[in-house]
Order: sequence, then C-alpha cells, then structure tokens
Amino acid sequence: MIHPSVRTAPGADIDPTATVGENSSIWHLAQVRDQVVMGSGCIIGRGAYIGSGVTMGDNCKVQNYALVYEPAVIGNGVFIGPAAVLTNDEFPRAVNPDGTLKSGADWHAVGVSIGDGSSIGARAVCIAPVSIGRWALVAAGAVVTKDVPDFALVAGVPAKRIRWVGRAGHPLDSVGDGRFQCPVTGSTYKEISPDQLVEESK
Repeated sequence: MIHPSVRTAPGADIDPTATVGENSSIWHLAQVRDQVVMGSGCIIGRGAYIGSGVTMGDNCKVQNYALVYEPAVIGNGVFIGPAAVLTNDEFPRAVNPDGTLKSGADWHAVGVSIGDGSSIGARAVCIAPVSIGRWALVAAGAVVTKDVPDFALVAGVPAKRIRWVGRAGHPLDSVGDGRFQCPVTGSTYKEISPDQLVEESK
C-alpha cells in the first residue's frame, strides 16, 4: 500500500505490493521492489534501488544511486549516501562449479542491518551480514567487513574505528576518565570498552 501523500517522481518504479508510509518521496528512476516495508517521511533518491522485502523505518534518506539489497533491515532516521552499497551474497558467483548459470535458488541471501540514526557515507560498501550500530558513522569509501559498534566512526579498507561520534554526527571530544562530550549538543558519553560507548546524557 502506498500512502496517498507519497510523492512519486516520473520514472520511479514502485511494486504494488510495497508499503510506503505517508509523506515519503520516491524520486526519478528509483526502484522499490516487492514486499518492501518503508516508514513515513522517507526520501529515496534518483536511481536508488530498494530490494525485495527490505524493511526501513521512518525518516530515512537513501541518496542517489545507492543500492540496498534484500534482506536489509534499516532502522529509523538512517542516512545512506550516494552510490553506497549494502550487499547480500557472502560467496558471489555467476555460475556453478560445472559452469551452469546460477539461479535464484542457488544461493541464500543475507542482509545488512543498520541501527537507528546511523549514517553510511558516499560509495561505502557494507558486506553482509554486518550490523551497523545505532548512531554510528561509516566514512565515505569505507568497506565494512565487521560489525560496527553504536556511536563508532569507522573508515578505511577494511573499515576500522577511528573515533567516537554522538547523535549529532560530530566526533566527540575526550574530557578524561573515559568520558567524551559532543561539541555540538554538550551531551556526554562514557567508554565502557574499546568497542562500547554509552550515553550519560542527551
């Protein structure tokens, strides 16, 4: 079901079995496939692809030519940058060992999951079945091969954590004793371990 308030640009392709929430926008040449469930207030950019059965929360932005392959699970308020890719095949091959063309029945799709508030930078690649934590930030061009903790800023090939970020997306400043502060909001965070940061105040 497509909510009557959804804005659909010319050339957008939305499967009739997809669910698209109110006040969402699907731009030119974007494709939203069968059984997709998309929340309200989402923006799907020009030429973006949302694969069969992908679920997406409210207020997400999928930028131009990003590819979100099934069965990805995307939380609320997620940003997916231009030409970013969420993969779904751990062992990709076009053909079987005997040289015959693979069919849809010859492999098992695995998805990427992205927590609320996270951002995936332009041309980043997330290799399924990784999970991206809440409010994490994947730098442009990164290749994510391992799970990303909440509030982590990861960069590089393969991606590694280089900083912590807050809800505002800015790198946090260390204030000593394993605590960090957002330079934008003043919110404070505490590092529990090298892979775990928790909010103390919002």
